[in-house]
Amino acid sequence: MASRVLGFWRRSLQRRPVLTNTAVYAAFYTAAELSQQTFNKIYSPEKPELDLASAARIVSVGSSVYAPTLYFWYKFLDSRFAGNALKVVATKVSADQFLMTPVLLATFFTLLGVLERREDVFEELREKYWKTFIANQTFWIPAQTINFFFMPPHLRVVYVASTSFIWINVLCFIKRQKSEKQLE
Repeated sequence: MASRVLGFWRRSLQRRPVLTNTAVYAAFYTAAELSQQTFNKIYSPEKPELDLASAARIVSVGSSVYAPTLYFWYKFLDSRFAGNALKVVATKVSADQFLMTPVLLATFFTLLGVLERREDVFEELREKYWKTFIANQTFWIPAQTINFFFMPPHLRVVYVASTSFIWINVLCFIKRQKSEKQLE
């Protein structure tokens, strides 16, 4: 049974790479967001209920924006900077972290502000961007170094999706922190 599923997944990854990567990303985003909410329900003093609408918003942004963007981004990086020599990997990691990451983080906070119907859709972006960017660099520079050194190009988004399970928990934790305006 497992070999059939793996075979189906491999064929799907070859025939429909964007759709398959999006589905994998959505699955990991869902699992990470629900695990973050479950953790908060168990350990947070407020004991918040699971918020499926919030989960749907986060999964929607993550899977519809990140997966296709990353698929084409990694394809571009691999065509422009071929191989896995140290200089090539350093170039890919730098480009990923200092060109693509700022855009993706800004998109994450802004689109969620829109989907949450916030009066100021940029409020969280202003308040949480730099904290998130620094946490992102701490986590993703080593993770992307592994990605570009060891992963075959067709598995890059899948690797990032699975690694994202941890990162999305961090991102959702930062997202859920009360802003200064909410604390007043």
